[in-house]
Amino acid sequence: MMSSPIRIAVAVLTYVVLFPTAQAQTAERPNVLLILADDLGYSDLGCYGSEIETPNLDRLAEGGLRFTQFYNTARCWPTRAALLTGYYAQTVRRDIVPGVRSGGRGVRQDWATLLPVHLKPLGYRSYHSGKWHIDGMPIENGFDRSYLLKDQGRFFNPQVHWQDDERLPPVEKDSGYYATEAIGQHAIECLEEHHRQHADKPFFHYLAFTAPHFPLHALPQDIEKYKSIYRQGWEKVRQQRWAKIKQMGLLEGELSAVERDLGPPYAFPDHLEILGSGEVNRPVPWDALTAEQQKFQADKMAIHAAMIDRMDQVIGKVLRQLEAMGQSDNTLVMFLSDNGSSAEIMVRADGHDPQAPPGSAASYLCLGPGWSTTGNTPFRRHKTWTHEGGISTPLIASWPRGIQHSGAIRRQVGHVIDVLPTIVELAGGTLDVPEAESVRPALPGKSLVAVLQKDAPLQRDWLWWFHDGHKAIRVGKWKAVAAKDGPWELYDLAADRAESNDLAESNPDRLRRLVQLWDEQLAAHAAAAQEQ
Repeated sequence: MMSSPIRIAVAVLTYVVLFPTAQAQTAERPNVLLILADDLGYSDLGCYGSEIETPNLDRLAEGGLRFTQFYNTARCWPTRAALLTGYYAQTVRRDIVPGVRSGGRGVRQDWATLLPVHLKPLGYRSYHSGKWHIDGMPIENGFDRSYLLKDQGRFFNPQVHWQDDERLPPVEKDSGYYATEAIGQHAIECLEEHHRQHADKPFFHYLAFTAPHFPLHALPQDIEKYKSIYRQGWEKVRQQRWAKIKQMGLLEGELSAVERDLGPPYAFPDHLEILGSGEVNRPVPWDALTAEQQKFQADKMAIHAAMIDRMDQVIGKVLRQLEAMGQSDNTLVMFLSDNGSSAEIMVRADGHDPQAPPGSAASYLCLGPGWSTTGNTPFRRHKTWTHEGGISTPLIASWPRGIQHSGAIRRQVGHVIDVLPTIVELAGGTLDVPEAESVRPALPGKSLVAVLQKDAPLQRDWLWWFHDGHKAIRVGKWKAVAAKDGPWELYDLAADRAESNDLAESNPDRLRRLVQLWDEQLAAHAAAAQEQ
């Protein structure tokens, strides 16, 4: 995919509607800093209910907006494809479509270009720092500079990473490298270079952290801050988060019941043996755990919190760089997560040494369903599922020059497919597809510009999900959802965002229409995915 700069040039030229407008030729077009966390739960930020210290993101929320009903795709690679192409991942072969070569190794069609390709003819320079998880490489897909960290399993000494599409040597152990800091430092260096050499141009920076994805690796001083907080147990922390969420006015209703028998999405019984008797793979009552298990679990959550804390610290450094450049007021900062908190438990990379300090390079721990349930407060289920816990993300948007309603809450229903059309509109472009380009489907997302600036309604027909066998569709306040090999459920999300009251039996006609629409959309995605 996008194997040469020539193919990129052709893509730009054939997208004839993407030319600078009069608005695009003004200095008012914003820079864009798009920040994506990995496996961050809905309630894992202070401004979304957490006890974790995230002062920099909290300040962005205080000066900008928080969205309460924004969605991702339930998994890392389809979210990244949807975010940067503006299409559902299935449309561009980056999530499974039956009968089509697709999924995590799927290759996008030539017309499924990434956001930087759209921004280049509008005068933008584009930068990437961090995780990629899309087919192709960043520079060949339109970015001007890139640091790509592929080695997800080693925060302290990654073996696989690239600078500007050129592979770098492995990082030595005990070198002082930490992935979150390295990703942020690259972003700062790109911004410094942009200010020195391209200050006359706007920029788009895609800052994709690997935190807080497993393995739970964090700096000792950050872990120490949270050592004692989580000994009270996951039920109490979840209740505290829910109380704070309601106090802040983010959500109303009821807290979902804990599904005690629902464990990780993938079973690795041999890995549980490696992790030892402190590990548990179900969100059992905290009081039912042994003292050893309670300590083990509390330590894991302390590391998870430390990873988020450090990410926020690094975001603060990047924001200070914007200030030093004089670009804070005219930079749209958007922060979100690629999926809900993860219930996964496994051991990869260099394995797990039970004698190593938890959170160190020699350890390999995962959050697991007990704390994942807390991370996704108040919703049900986890990463990979299409229930609300798997697909709901916090979204913070801050742009001092363009967003006047500081600290406001937005309740419009949005999705990661809306990010690309939003940025392109602010950049002064248009995304209408010429009739001659019949192969390229219309973008399904909606621009959020009027939502950001005026709290305008956001009209859409539906939102659709399909991942790992899990299905969902939302039309207005109604959502139909089915776990893999399970029956369809129906929820009124206006009254029951926690998906506690299944209305399938009392509203069979409504459910049937939603399921029919889901089937129709799958067929449409399959047809688009087969196009070259």
